[in-house]
Amino acid sequence: MPKPVLDFWFDFASVYSFLSATRIAPLADAAGVSVRWQPFLLGPIFASQGMKDSPFNLFPVKGQHMIRDVQRTADEIGVGFRWPDAFPQSSVLASRVALVGLKDTWGEDFSRAVFHAEYAENRVISESHVIADILTKLKVPVDATFASAQADDIKTELRDLTADAAKRGFFGAPTFTTADRELFWGNDRLEQALRWAKK
Repeated sequence: MPKPVLDFWFDFASVYSFLSATRIAPLADAAGVSVRWQPFLLGPIFASQGMKDSPFNLFPVKGQHMIRDVQRTADEIGVGFRWPDAFPQSSVLASRVALVGLKDTWGEDFSRAVFHAEYAENRVISESHVIADILTKLKVPVDATFASAQADDIKTELRDLTADAAKRGFFGAPTFTTADRELFWGNDRLEQALRWAKK
């Protein structure tokens, strides 16, 4: 019998996606659930909903609480965290490279490393040298990967994933979806999403 599947929709610009990316693999293994990592872009979805910036910035009082919430959660799960000087960051390049890696064996490791660079090391993930450094550490060919990430099929796939997310009614990240199209939003719904997928 194949394992049940949970789709993990994430944006590298989403700090709560960082927390889920850190937690999801061991939890899914323990639950007997297979995870499909699905990068998409929140920016176009926010824009379609009339927002021109991250909710962290649009609602400063709530934003400050959310930053503290992330700090507490990061401490609790034992991962380093530093609020980045630049927020939100463009995640287009990292998402395209992730799609290349997810067709191979290194996509999940790359995605976790990008989140770590952004939210633990305060690096700017839209800068190509940052992505190149991550690829080098993973022993992935940099030039060939960048060329693949700029190919029309990868660009189209990222646009299609973002359009699919909008069509499904996404309004934030991380979002988790199951085979019966049930939708769970937020890092704090990860465990519930895994239980539902297993049903």
